[in-house]
Amino acid sequence: MRRSICVLILGVCFAAPVYAHHLKQAATTTMPVTTASAEARSLYEKGMQDYENLYLERCNDDWRAAVKADPNLAVAWAWIAFNSSDPQEASAAREKAKALAPKLTPGEQLMIEWIVKVQEGDFIGGISAMNDLLELYPKDKHVLYLAGNWLLLEDGDEQGLRIMQKALALDKNFPPALNDLAYMYARSRDFDKAFAAMDRYIGLLPKEPNPQDSYGELLRMAGNFEGSLQHYRAALKIDPDFVTSQVGLGDTYALMGNQEQARIEYEKAIRYAHTEADRLAYSMQKAMTWVRDGKFAEADKLFQEIAETAHAKEQDLQEAQAYRHLSEYQTDDSAALKYLQSAEESLGHRTISKSDKDEELSRILRNRSVRAAHAGNSALADRSLKQLEAMASGSRNHAILGSYNGAAGTLLMDQKKFDEAITYLEDDQDNPFTLELLVQAYYQTSQSDKLHEAEAKLRSTNVPTMEQALVVPAARLRRPEI
Repeated sequence: MRRSICVLILGVCFAAPVYAHHLKQAATTTMPVTTASAEARSLYEKGMQDYENLYLERCNDDWRAAVKADPNLAVAWAWIAFNSSDPQEASAAREKAKALAPKLTPGEQLMIEWIVKVQEGDFIGGISAMNDLLELYPKDKHVLYLAGNWLLLEDGDEQGLRIMQKALALDKNFPPALNDLAYMYARSRDFDKAFAAMDRYIGLLPKEPNPQDSYGELLRMAGNFEGSLQHYRAALKIDPDFVTSQVGLGDTYALMGNQEQARIEYEKAIRYAHTEADRLAYSMQKAMTWVRDGKFAEADKLFQEIAETAHAKEQDLQEAQAYRHLSEYQTDDSAALKYLQSAEESLGHRTISKSDKDEELSRILRNRSVRAAHAGNSALADRSLKQLEAMASGSRNHAILGSYNGAAGTLLMDQKKFDEAITYLEDDQDNPFTLELLVQAYYQTSQSDKLHEAEAKLRSTNVPTMEQALVVPAARLRRPEI
């Protein structure tokens, strides 16, 4: 029942624009930005343009320069908090934005409230502020994009799709909205519509690298690896410093099964990474190639090095992620549980936003409950699941809800309660472990149509994650369930 309540409330929050406050539309079409400095305003707007074009570190530099020109430019502080990979910088910027907010226009206050509340773990409050902002400025395509793009990041595709369609109704040739629209279609596996949107996106920005980068990722999702490589190379030809495309080459080779070449590509990305957090993330992608190769000692060594480097560099989230990844492929449950304990301890070292901390903790608890159950430690499994349930019942975060539903469904599968397990697993279908269990559950309950749908989705999952590495290649080798 708690699970149903969580999902219901999330659905209401992400439901399309039914606004409780009934705010009057603002007199201006676009949201104002409060600053007396023309230089600061120009730098802020340049940062927004770079953000829309996915120059995700260059936009931070723009906003940092903007607040240097005008330290009271609160929305620039808010977007530094939103986008910075440095947890200490993000925390300080968030406090700056909060302190300055009372002096701003209602729209700016709502934008800051949205960002701050989400980062502090108040998804209901954050989503409410975002919806109020959209009601104030329903014709500001840039505000619509920012909201829709955040929903895309949070897997709120249904409302995100509607918001992007609104932005495109205002400007049918608005490039960032076309990019996100393509991703939303691709995530629902409607690749014809995705590629049609992407063709328009490339046509509008032929000299920008991100359209090529995005096309490469969508082609990889569709299983067209050679096409993916061509587009990533095209992006790098336009801008050799567009490092996400270099990572894209590594990810694609890894999914193709060429781990040696993947490591070469990842090493280039690590060398040219723009931030320490990015460098650690790319290193983790490289470490996963050893898992894909079945060379677990090499993977252990590299993940341990990454965790130690992250600790030294005060990157607690990446430290926790490295330990969690270390746990995921261990054959010994006790070793896995030890690494999960290290992962949880990493989250308490220094400043991490509450939303990042809670999301990562939920993944740790999911893995702990499953591993403990497998090891026969039912007390630890139950305790971990109850902690996860408490987090989920008070959250509207998709990642946390997915962790809880996946863990609860897995434990019910262990008890052969297949019908009950399905109700949980169906709310976590982006995870290959969950999809694999759904195939088994549908087989046990003689739901052949759903079985074949889940199996097809599992076999065609092409995302460069640890879960994909551990589940999908093996699933493709097995005879399909009848």
